[in-house]
Amino acid sequence: MVNSRGDSVSWRATRIWAEKQLATGERLVDAVRLRGGWSSDMRRLYVEGPGGPRSLVLRSFTKPFYLPHAQALLTREADILGLLGGTGVPVARPVALDATAAHCDHPSLLMTLLPGSIRLADDTEADARADLLARQLAAIHRTPVTDATRPRAYQPWASPDRVTVPARTTRPELWARSIDALRRQPPAHRGRFLHRDFHPGNVLFTGTGPDLRISGVVDWVETSWGPTDLDVAHCSTALALLHGADAGMRFADRYTAAGGTLTESPSDHLHWRLLDALGFAPDAEKVAVPWREVGRGDLTPELLTRRLEDYLQSLWDRY
Repeated sequence: MVNSRGDSVSWRATRIWAEKQLATGERLVDAVRLRGGWSSDMRRLYVEGPGGPRSLVLRSFTKPFYLPHAQALLTREADILGLLGGTGVPVARPVALDATAAHCDHPSLLMTLLPGSIRLADDTEADARADLLARQLAAIHRTPVTDATRPRAYQPWASPDRVTVPARTTRPELWARSIDALRRQPPAHRGRFLHRDFHPGNVLFTGTGPDLRISGVVDWVETSWGPTDLDVAHCSTALALLHGADAGMRFADRYTAAGGTLTESPSDHLHWRLLDALGFAPDAEKVAVPWREVGRGDLTPELLTRRLEDYLQSLWDRY
């Protein structure tokens, strides 16, 4: 029986299903849990066969909170991966889908493995990676769609009545002002194809220096139709949390320099930036937990809260 190192979740039926998706003569020889995820369990499957060794990736939704949404999320991701396969955006290829857990222990999607790794270090290449992120996001927003392939309309991840203000904040006025700004109607916008969860934790890189490249963009379960400002806002907030407020503030400029288009209204752009940033309150634990797992142990709740507040203040100062 194949092992699943680092795994405490039952996946016997899922393993049997995954093996049935392999080519004739291939067999599954090992499985390793991948770190850095929050909503789902990710495993790298090691396969051997007549054509030589290869690897696949298995995504399974196991948390009770996400199970009611798993069918829609996984079906959306499989459809989007198929749509993007010929566009030049580096994505995995879907291999098999069991979105309702008809055969698996949990709703699952099997896909090809992309090269590269997540790079979240606060190092000398952080700026170069941010430039590549901006170019990649601008390219994603140019994805052509039809009425049949257009994704669902975006859903906001924050509302004035659901924002959790840090218990020990020394800047209550900043929070009150930011929350109150969300009480206006969402600005009119031109819809575009959005990743909707685009940030450094969902992008793979290879190489260093002049050979630094994006080799894959993952996690397409939230793909939506909405304002490009919202995708830029999400990556900006993540960069502010990883590297400080200045890094978050510079990303929109990197994006427009890469050919991306944002709203011309500063107040409208501020709305989208605040809508995203307040969804991370109070201490960004939803991203901090997986980021710590892949090496950013410095990202304590206290540091992230301070960086989030610095970023909110910078948004008001600029826009």
